[in-house]
Amino acid sequence: MRVDVLGVSFDNVTMDEAVDKAMAFLEEDRPHLAATPNPEIVQRAGRDPEYAEVLRQADLVIPDGIGVVYAARILGRPLKGRVPGIDLASALMERMARTGKRLFLLGAKPGVAEQAAVKLQAEHPGLVVCGSHDGYFQEDGPVVEAIRTARADVVFVCLGFPRQEKWAAAHGQAAGARLYIGLGGALDVFAGKVERAPEQFQRLGLEWLYRLMKEPSRIGRMAKLPLFLVSAVGAKARGK
Repeated sequence: MRVDVLGVSFDNVTMDEAVDKAMAFLEEDRPHLAATPNPEIVQRAGRDPEYAEVLRQADLVIPDGIGVVYAARILGRPLKGRVPGIDLASALMERMARTGKRLFLLGAKPGVAEQAAVKLQAEHPGLVVCGSHDGYFQEDGPVVEAIRTARADVVFVCLGFPRQEKWAAAHGQAAGARLYIGLGGALDVFAGKVERAPEQFQRLGLEWLYRLMKEPSRIGRMAKLPLFLVSAVGAKARGK
């Protein structure tokens, strides 16, 4: 069952349920897209009809941001909880390492995906990272061919929104993988370039606060969260 939050429909799943769905996609002979919207992505979809349609057609849409969970609660249709995309990716890699599925890393600055591959294979013994490509490309064809040649089952598409989801939707069939997951800046975290918030911040849904403390320049982006919740209050008042 999906839950509409300000125009974007989310799968109402736990982390375990999301991982089960993702693994099931790998047994189907067609491409699937998993999207991980936070409030910024929901807001972008509200003013970008093409992007909204890509998210509508995605096979799995999970609430990455705590603001989405709060907004759903305000709207009277609560979600089971936050399902961070980076945690979904980590749990999925554990399962992939046991089943021989192949992972391709796409995105970030040159060299970062390769560093991430080394660390991920060390952290998940048995994981097959079959290829990688940075996100600074102008032509799609060579990237599509690299994924197809690598015989990837899963691609972590870390190109930033809305590019990553639109790219996966446009090229997923040609590239031949069965699951594409939009993961923003996850490769920088996996490579050790960016430090993730401590566990207590994650548990309380306060990763945004930790990032703000580390990078005060993000204040403009963070200020949008209260406006997002105000939008949910307004939608609730209008009966939407």
